[in-house]
Amino acid sequence: MAYPDHGSDTNASVQCWREGAVAQLRFNRPKALNAIDVPMAQGFHAACQAIAADPLVRAVHISAEGSAFMAGGDLAAMRADPVPVARELIAGMHGGLLLLANLRAPVVASVQGAVFGGGLGLVLGCDLVVAAEGTRFGIAYPLIGASSDCSTSWGLVQVLGLRKAMELALLADVVDAAEALRLGLVNRVVPVDVLHAEGEQLAQRLAAGPTQALGQLKRLLRAAAQNDLPTHLDAEAQAFLACAQTADFTEGVSAFLDKRKPLFKGH
Repeated sequence: MAYPDHGSDTNASVQCWREGAVAQLRFNRPKALNAIDVPMAQGFHAACQAIAADPLVRAVHISAEGSAFMAGGDLAAMRADPVPVARELIAGMHGGLLLLANLRAPVVASVQGAVFGGGLGLVLGCDLVVAAEGTRFGIAYPLIGASSDCSTSWGLVQVLGLRKAMELALLADVVDAAEALRLGLVNRVVPVDVLHAEGEQLAQRLAAGPTQALGQLKRLLRAAAQNDLPTHLDAEAQAFLACAQTADFTEGVSAFLDKRKPLFKGH
C-alpha cells in the first residue's frame, strides 16, 4: 500500500506509514506547534485515505513531533482571507475525521504539551488517548470569536455530557492532564519520556486483537447515545452475527475451550 510519503519525507507536515499491522500518522509542524494550515489538513485527509484503503491495517497510532500535539488552527494563515482558508482547512480535516471514525481498526492517540481547538476535536474522535504529564487541553474557539470544527462540539458532549461540555466550551476553560483523566478526556497519563512507547504498546495490543469484532464494538459504543434500546438491541444482534461468521470468532471460541491464547488474524 502506497502512503503519501512513506514516513520518509522529513519536511512533510503529515507523515504516514505502516509498521506491521499498525498505521502510524504523525503531525510534523513542530515549530508551529503543529497548528493546522491547509497543506496539513490536506495531508491529514490523504493519510487517512491511505490508511482506510489498506486492508492490512489493524490499529492506528496518531502522534506529533515537538513540544505540542496540536495548537489548533493556524491563525496566521487565516488572517488575510479567513473564509476561503477556513473552508479548505475544514474540508481536509473533516474528510479525514470521517474516515477515521468509520475504520474497523481502533485509533490510539499519544498527545503532549498542548491540545487545543481542532486538536481537541481530533483527540475526542480517537478510541483511546494517552497523555503526557503536563499536557493542557482546551476548546479555545471563543477566544478568537469562533464556534467549533473538527467535531469538537460533538465529541465533548459524547465524552463529557452536555452540562460539562457547555462549561468547557463556553468558558474556554483549560484543563491539565490530571483533570482530563478525571473527566474521561484521556485514558492514561504517563511521563513524557515514555509517552510514545505507551501509545505504541496500546496500538500493538489492539492490532493483535479480533479486528472485525473491535470495529463492531467501536460502532456500537459510538451509536449508543443516539439509539433507543430496541434499535440498539437490533444493532447488537446484527453485529454479533456478523462476528460469528469470521475466522477470528472460530479461533476465539476454540482457544477459549482449549484453554490457550487465541491467535487472531483480523478476519
